[in-house]
Amino acid sequence: MSEEVLLTQEGYDKIVAEHEELVSVKRKEISERLKEAISYGDLSENAEYDAAKNEQAELEERILKLENMIRKATIINEEDMLSDRVRVGLKVKVQDVKTGDIDEFTIVGSTEADPFAGRISNESEVGRNLLGKQKNETVEIVVPDGLIAYKILDITK
Repeated sequence: MSEEVLLTQEGYDKIVAEHEELVSVKRKEISERLKEAISYGDLSENAEYDAAKNEQAELEERILKLENMIRKATIINEEDMLSDRVRVGLKVKVQDVKTGDIDEFTIVGSTEADPFAGRISNESEVGRNLLGKQKNETVEIVVPDGLIAYKILDITK
């Protein structure tokens, strides 16, 4: 399953930085903890050793996940995009037709999604339904709370 991972340059840089931190710093820290725990003797009843081994396994799993994301990354270049339609990497300002509330979302790949920061995934119901739409279009989206209708006010980089 070689599904691409859509990332902005900022998101890609964050993943690379996290990977470098885990490999160069965290691995050494856990290795030192393991050495220290081994020095306590009997490993069969050594809680420090068990904790360090579990932490090491979680760390290695995260490193592999990051490496996979880096390998499959497709970097979205917002500068080259037209803002005539909603696309991954662009900001979209919408107005709730019913309440008049205005929201602004940045459509990003699922890896970078952070709804509380206004970064919604292209795979979410809202993101998927907004993709490809143009300014002044109204989009009806089925969400867990029911049906929501958004009018697209603006699309920017």
